[in-house]
Amino acid sequence: MAATLHRLRSWLGAALVAATLPMACVSVAEAAPTPPTTDGEVGAQIVGGTRASTSTYPFVVYLATSSGFQYCGGTLVAPNKVVTAAHCTVGDSASAVRVVAGRDDKNSTAGTVARVTRIWIHPSYTDVTRGYDVSVLTLDRNLSQTPIAFATSADSALYAAGTSSTILGWGTTSSGGSASRYLLKATVPLTSSSTCSSAYGSDFNATHMVCAGYAQGGTDTCQGDSGGPLVAGGKLIGITSWGEGCAAAGYPGVYSRVSTYATQIQQQISS
Repeated sequence: MAATLHRLRSWLGAALVAATLPMACVSVAEAAPTPPTTDGEVGAQIVGGTRASTSTYPFVVYLATSSGFQYCGGTLVAPNKVVTAAHCTVGDSASAVRVVAGRDDKNSTAGTVARVTRIWIHPSYTDVTRGYDVSVLTLDRNLSQTPIAFATSADSALYAAGTSSTILGWGTTSSGGSASRYLLKATVPLTSSSTCSSAYGSDFNATHMVCAGYAQGGTDTCQGDSGGPLVAGGKLIGITSWGEGCAAAGYPGVYSRVSTYATQIQQQISS
């Protein structure tokens, strides 16, 4: 199944899927669509979620254009380092990206807006269904928010099928729907690799990916949530990446398996 038939979890991905263009041809700033109207969306859900606060989840941040449009999520893993998805940053320059921390309501001015000084994209990244969908951003300052630890090769138990995990983001509340004005969260169980393979065939690679969601659907990440965290056991274990639709029965969300890239992420933190 071609990658352009899948629903990426970013506005960049949504724009490119609609245009069926190679991802590297369009920058984040150019591809971002007009923000959907979100006034009065207090009760909105991340596709089956509830309101959350950055005071409880201080490590969750969002990526925005220089004009302030939120298009992806991210996770603070060091005071000046953010992990996100490669498809959120491919083809873009650091000067075009802002990282917003400590802001629950996108319409507010709370928190901190940091500039990005460097973008690292996994050198093997070409397409989400081939894995390597990981990027690390270096910020122009240290943030006051508390980072989260990320999974390493020693954390294989966190990836067991049935493990309860938390997803977070400001993305759409239905496939192709309106974005949430507020940070939302939901709880989803990790699926087995065989379950994910049954859904996605050869597009799923257990070395590079992990899936999460209910068999009946109903709870999932969606457009605008790409790059955001999948958390279990108090650690970042996944990066929101792609899926078939959003919250569709039989099609769990697909996340980059952070433990596979732990060494490279640490190298970026130390650089």
